[in-house]
Amino acid sequence: MESGVAHAQKTPLKGLRFETLEQAQTYLDRWEERWADTRIHGTTKRQVAAMFAEERPALLPLPLEHQFGERTVHLDGCVEVDAAYYSAPPGWIGRRVQVQWDSVHVRLLHPQTGELLREHLHQQRGKHRIKEEDQPKKTPWGTLALLNRADKAGARIGAVCRAMHSEEGQTAVRRILGLFSLAKKHGAATVDDACAAALEVGAVNYYRFVRRYLDRNPQLPLSLRQVDPLIRQLTLYRDFIQNKTKESQE
Repeated sequence: MESGVAHAQKTPLKGLRFETLEQAQTYLDRWEERWADTRIHGTTKRQVAAMFAEERPALLPLPLEHQFGERTVHLDGCVEVDAAYYSAPPGWIGRRVQVQWDSVHVRLLHPQTGELLREHLHQQRGKHRIKEEDQPKKTPWGTLALLNRADKAGARIGAVCRAMHSEEGQTAVRRILGLFSLAKKHGAATVDDACAAALEVGAVNYYRFVRRYLDRNPQLPLSLRQVDPLIRQLTLYRDFIQNKTKESQE
């Protein structure tokens, strides 16, 4: 890059002055089109424009300008940036960090000193980037408290949450919290039934199965699902009607 600037200063711009940047840019564009692009490269012995035409399809866009923000390190030990998750060093859960990111890297910085805490490659949405040294040696107490809370919410809810944690480790924390949100919305009993179905079929993704199960199998409000003891079960009425119909036909 610096050699290109020096070349432009010594070749097309040497000894020239312009009233405005626009005039200088127009002059450079004309110089590039008529001379720079048509010249034969000294090393490759090929025309510059022809080489660029071949390479253009393989060129990637330049990274976006850096974006900055502040994030709280979640219970899973990660911060969220553009719906992807990046690990912070151990001991930072619940604390705020500065974050700098572009289309290539995500950097976590100390909020007071600006020290680089972690640098990650950009991850796709919904995925995690967790460095090996950031993996907890044992289950954090906050996660243990979540699992105990899940057990109390329902036996099958607890079983699903423990299965997710066993398979995914700390990355399951967000989905465990997602199950709590579903229980708040639909009721713990309904979600417990959905978790039972997920366990029975051996769902690959427990949280996604439970969420879709609830979407496709809407439950009646609790007040309508409760049966008054004075009201007989509907099967008794069905059997009574079937018997009467049979008698009339005979």
